[in-house]
Formats: sequence, structure tokens, C-alpha cells
Amino acid sequence: MNGKKHSETGTFSPDGMRAEILNPFVHKLELDNTYDKIRTAIFTVILLPFRVIVICYLIVTAWFLACIGLYGLSEEDLRKKPMTGWRRSLKPLICFIGKMSYLAGGMAISIRGRQASRKEAPILVIAPHSSFLDSCIVYATRMSSVIVRKESMDNYVGKLINYTQPVYVWRDDPNSRQNTIKEIIERATSKEDWPQVLIFPEGTCTNRSCLITFKPGGFYPGVPVQPVTIRYPNAKDTVTWTWEGPGALKLLWLTLTQVHSSCEIEFLPVYYPSEDEKRDPKLYARNVRDVMAKALGVPVLDYTYDDCRLIARAKQLGIPCASAIREISELRAQLGLDRSHLEVHLASEGLKGKKKWLNNEEFAQRLGVPYDINSQRLFDIFVQNSSGLVNFADYILCAMFLSVPHAPLSHMLSCTFRLYDETHTGFIKCDTFEEIAIRVLGLCREDAQNTFKQVDLDEKGYITYEEFIKFAQEKNEYAFLFVSDNSFKPKTKPKSQ
Repeated sequence: MNGKKHSETGTFSPDGMRAEILNPFVHKLELDNTYDKIRTAIFTVILLPFRVIVICYLIVTAWFLACIGLYGLSEEDLRKKPMTGWRRSLKPLICFIGKMSYLAGGMAISIRGRQASRKEAPILVIAPHSSFLDSCIVYATRMSSVIVRKESMDNYVGKLINYTQPVYVWRDDPNSRQNTIKEIIERATSKEDWPQVLIFPEGTCTNRSCLITFKPGGFYPGVPVQPVTIRYPNAKDTVTWTWEGPGALKLLWLTLTQVHSSCEIEFLPVYYPSEDEKRDPKLYARNVRDVMAKALGVPVLDYTYDDCRLIARAKQLGIPCASAIREISELRAQLGLDRSHLEVHLASEGLKGKKKWLNNEEFAQRLGVPYDINSQRLFDIFVQNSSGLVNFADYILCAMFLSVPHAPLSHMLSCTFRLYDETHTGFIKCDTFEEIAIRVLGLCREDAQNTFKQVDLDEKGYITYEEFIKFAQEKNEYAFLFVSDNSFKPKTKPKSQ
């Protein structure tokens, strides 16, 4: 398979289908009928304990073998040269035990195609990356070397990961990215018999509805790569771990209480880069992504890991419709709203007696944009299903988050006080403060009520923006309000392996 000149597809699928309405970072999973709930409850009691015991036994066995294989080797030894002899001969046994641990959990792993040798393809490109269960690819590829953060090795499974002779990423190293790329190049071009390097180029978990932007790091060596796809063709998707959706423990519980689940791994033909692709790793990455998207039958979408960070920050703050923040940004650009500064003006002015709840035509009119497919889609993102209307203050708040990304959050908070102040007096009652705190401070309703009481020491029944800011300046937990660049540390959710 040879590389061809990449055409700018933007947010299109390989066959030209628009993919703008996709959100790869959302996964909804609920037990929505009585049968599923009863079955899950029964299997939680009968099946889950047995599976957990067997899986733990197998993992401990694999860990013990890895400890034996690593005995006498330092991390520096693992980085200097590949394992040989009896140490290497333990890999097939560990891989077998690893596969059995998945089977013990009810998941059968099927493999299509042929894994190329290291001589044919020093790098394996894995996509889509959608779950912590994607780690089965390590066992399916005979313990290829993964790329892993060094700090994540300080745990129980660190020995198993170390046995793959991973490429380490050092978070506290300012040159970490360059050093990681350098080590990938050295491994991929080395004449020694290293394991193949295994990369998840998306860099984060998605819901497999599309392939997002591939990071170019694994394509810098300019060597042939073998694309490898992962599918989970199950009736109920209990494995997808995204930025908005069930947590890891819930997914593990629901997966282990399924009668049977499956994972399909397909090795595609080796991709040989053209001269243009060897010179341009980003072009190489895009073209490999297109090949994999075509094999999977999904579109490509130019989302990046930075988009994930933006979504995570918006979610942590409580910004309305945070999971769709990237799509909202694109729609605003298509409507010209990102250049008009109208939303910033509306935020600074407040609603001033104007209608808060709008239908689709009123929404477009208030924004001064045509009522077309883009304004309708923007409306649909914010619409309340119960009323069929949009809370215009919610939209303006989200637009403010995108419009002034480098301003201190205290500035956005002052606009939020005006937007949600239905009395237009500057006096914010407890229920209104709850709505503000949930949307900008990331507080739950109970914490918002407690905060209001702490600010309203005189028990007036209302507070002002100035009173809250004076209170916040004395509390370390609100220091993020006064730092530029929206510097709010989001909690970690899915990440690449």
C-alpha cells in the first residue's frame, strides 16, 4: 500500500460524507429496561465474583512471571537493548495468560489478518482508541513496546508494562516530546531485534464514531507502519470510556456482567510511505488515518487532544453543553459570530428584560444570523427537551468561554452574574447563585448553597458580585478565578496508554 497525496477533507468522511454533527467524546450507557436491570443484578451476584477471582489469579500469575523475567534488570538495561534468551521466551506465555484473563471476563478476542514482522513494519498504529480494554492489543501483538508515562508505572501492573520494554514519557521533562520522538526513531530504525513499537496516535479515548486527528510522533521515523483496527461489535457497548460518559468502574462492572462480549482486532496491509510522507510526518499520519477510516467505515474528524483539554476544562467549570464545545466553536465560525463580538457585548449588557427562553427563529434573530442549517444546529445543541426552547443565557455563557479564553474567569463570572440576574438589580438570590455556581464554578447544588450562606453572613437573602469576589479572594480554592488563560486544572479522565 503506497501513500498518496492527501486532500484536505476537513470534517468529512473518506467518501465525502459530512461528519460535523459527530461528537467523539460522548458515550451514553444506561440499563434502560427492566430485563437488563434484573439480568445485571443476577449476574452481579452469581457471575461477577467468579470472574473477578479468576481474572485476579491470572493477572497475578502474569505479574509473577514478569517479575521473574525482569529480575536483575534495571530500567536503564531495558532501554539499552532488547531482551533475549529465556527472558524473551516468557513473552508468549504471558500473552497467553493475558488473553485468558479477557476470556475469563467473558470477552473473546478474534484476530483477522496477519501481523507483519518488525522488519516489514517497525511500528504498529492502533485505532480507534476507545477503552482501557484496548490493552488487549499488547497481548495480541506479542507484547509490542507501548508508549507510557513514567509516573503511571509506579503501580501493581508496572511490571507487566515494563516487560514490553516501553518508550517512557517523562512528564517533568520539558523536552519530553522531543525525547520521546527521538527514542521512537531510534527503536524503529535500529538494527537490533527490538519489539515493534505500538502507538495509539489519537492520543485519547473516543466513542469510535470517527477517527480524530492522529498525532505525528509515531510517523517521524518515516518507516513503514502497519495499521491495526479495534472493534467491539457487541449489542450493548459497555467498553467505551470517553470524556463524557460512564466511569471506568461502571464500565468494568457492566462488561463483566455480560454473558459474552467480543473484541475484533484486524491487521491491515503494511503502509509504505511515499517520499513526501517521509518528509512530512503530519501528511503521513493523515493518510494512514484515511486508510484506517475507510477500513472501519467511519468518517474522519479533525479533533485533537487540545480539543479534549478544552472540553475537560469546560466540563469541570460546568459550562453548558461542554461536551459539544468544539462543534459549537465551528458553528460560530461558520455563522461569523467569532468575529462579530456580538456575544461578548450581549454578555456584558445582560438580558435587560429581554426574553430568556427562545425558539429557533428567535434564537437566530437575537444573534443576528440567518435562520439556516447552521443556526438550527446551534439551537439544537442547547435546546431543552422538555420545552423545546433554548435558555439564551446558557448559550451566551458558552460563547463567552470560547470568546475570551485568556481572560481571568472572574471576568466571565461577572458577566454570568448579569446574565442570570432576572431582577436586574445586582442582588443575586440563593437559587440564582446556584445556577451560576453550577455553570461557572463547577459546584454541585449543595456546595453552591453552602457557599451562598458563607458569603451572606448578614442573612440578607441575597449577595452581590462584589461580595462574592471579596469572599473568593480569601479562599485558596477560588484562586483559579484570578489567573489568566482560564487556568483551571481539570480532573483526568480517559487518556492514551
